[in-house]
Amino acid sequence: MRADIDTTTVERLVAEAATAPSMHNAQPWLFRYDRGRAVLELCGDPARSLPVTDPGNRSQHLGCGAALFNLRVAAARAGWEPRVRILPEPGRPGLLARIGFLPGAGPDEELAELHPALRRRRTSREPFSEEPVPGELKDGLSGAAVAEGARLLFLDEEQVGSVLELAEEAAYRESVDEEVRREVARWIAPLAPGGTAPAAEGIPAAALGPRSYDGRAPVRDFTPDRRPPGQSVAVFEHHPCLGLLGTRHDRPAAWLEAGQAMERVLLQATLDGLSTALSSQMLEWPELRWVVRGPFMAIGSPQMIIRLGYGPKPPGTPRRPLSEVLEIV
Repeated sequence: MRADIDTTTVERLVAEAATAPSMHNAQPWLFRYDRGRAVLELCGDPARSLPVTDPGNRSQHLGCGAALFNLRVAAARAGWEPRVRILPEPGRPGLLARIGFLPGAGPDEELAELHPALRRRRTSREPFSEEPVPGELKDGLSGAAVAEGARLLFLDEEQVGSVLELAEEAAYRESVDEEVRREVARWIAPLAPGGTAPAAEGIPAAALGPRSYDGRAPVRDFTPDRRPPGQSVAVFEHHPCLGLLGTRHDRPAAWLEAGQAMERVLLQATLDGLSTALSSQMLEWPELRWVVRGPFMAIGSPQMIIRLGYGPKPPGTPRRPLSEVLEIV
């Protein structure tokens, strides 16, 4: 696995990896590059865990898996072949992956083709049009999930209705649970310490999207008890296109697979001209997640709801400085 990859290249790869989505934009990843061994390690950041809504760190693994996939894309584009070992040390559960690099060994061209989408991908909480997503695009996105060991099932109208009802139930549960509300609020429109500038993490006010006119929308309302300044009201699509991403198993290795599959789908959708958003609110409650699994058993263990369609491209969300996510030793 030894290769003479320079630190400047490593910094560029990690910066592109860190454009990945994560729950509440917590950016729960830490990278450590050992120059002596030419090995890059990916760890979960315990300071960015969500102990109330993500006690098992499933969502953290999804976010880190997405960052790992971005790293693979960036490496392929730069002409390197990453050699990835998932969960390489059972005694170190926080160590999620170890990556070595081989130069000129036939990098994955399909991965490299996704590279332009890394910085173009956005999470859109805006209304989408009623224009349907073509079947051939859905087929391609389902294939992207399969390529990473997961499955993407597009829901029919009845299943979409069931998911929206579960989202309403999840929103109600959140509204009456003070601990959950407090944890979510930490990441919504945060400000940098001691100032009025937005923090380099969390979801800024500009990315929250409008509030639903009729109260039912395929997006999460992060501020149900207050209306941020400037937030508008809008009508969302009546027939949202929702995909349910699932894996055969439900353990840390499968969560990392799901995160990589999720990001591959999102990047391909971006290249296809689609807007995307992630929804996990109903999956954060074990009882509701089990209900999602019930009607759609063919999906296995549900890991994420992906909303797709045609809509405006919102501004990007902030990213932590490279110095906070990468250590070089």
